[in-house]
Amino acid sequence: MNRSMTAFARLDTQTPWGLMCWELRSVNHRYLDVSIRLPEEFRPLEMLLRERIQQRLKRGKVDGTLYFQANKSNGQWQINPDLVQQLWDKVQQINAIIGNTTPPNVLDILRWQGVLETNILDVEEVGKTVLEHFDTVLAQLIAHREREGTQLTTLIEQRCAAIANIVAQIRNELPLILQSQRERLQTRLTELVELDSERLEQEIVILAQKMDVAEELERLETHLVEVRQTLKKDQAIGRRLDFLVQELHREANTLGAKSNHINTSRYAVELKVLIEQIREQTQNIE
Repeated sequence: MNRSMTAFARLDTQTPWGLMCWELRSVNHRYLDVSIRLPEEFRPLEMLLRERIQQRLKRGKVDGTLYFQANKSNGQWQINPDLVQQLWDKVQQINAIIGNTTPPNVLDILRWQGVLETNILDVEEVGKTVLEHFDTVLAQLIAHREREGTQLTTLIEQRCAAIANIVAQIRNELPLILQSQRERLQTRLTELVELDSERLEQEIVILAQKMDVAEELERLETHLVEVRQTLKKDQAIGRRLDFLVQELHREANTLGAKSNHINTSRYAVELKVLIEQIREQTQNIE
């Protein structure tokens, strides 16, 4: 399925560790250009994320951003009540043995290892969720690109059909156009110089051949067939379409340059307009 290079996807999720938001956006680009912005604690995941994009996409400038807002409880100090109770009981037992009536110092208990605890973010565990959510948002981005690609394919096929119709019209009118050109050439050559009939016929044939556009019409039809076949391929086709559009432009320009008839000139302009519209669409196909 053909894909556009323009798309956007976003995924907001409330996780046990905090609010996580992934944003992916892509625009057209000659090659695949990936930019990933991550909070500092998730920086080690960048290479894995790049590899996942490179496995799924071939062209486009892709920007990915992860926003993460940790829960307020993360990083705050908390008391371990079980350990405090055990320490208090032991101090009371010791005081009873030695006959000390002085209550234990609270600061001394707080200094004891393990009494004060903090909820430290488990980056490795959260990283698994980051990658899972990234796969989801990447799938959304690709689905968006495919929907856009389907629309672009339809537009290109419509322009190809219009070009084929124009080529068919030129073919139908070509005998009359050539006859009209022949008559004008014969009149002009007769007015300019006095030539015998055989020499005059030779000159007319030479000039008519120079203005014959049958070869250009055949090439236009050949390129149209190739464009349609390329659109059916299940792979990145943008660069090939770019080349084919250049070839269509070349033939349309030659057709216009050879034209010596008002109808052919008009058709050449219409062809250039349609080919330019195809070029604009192909610029955004992966």
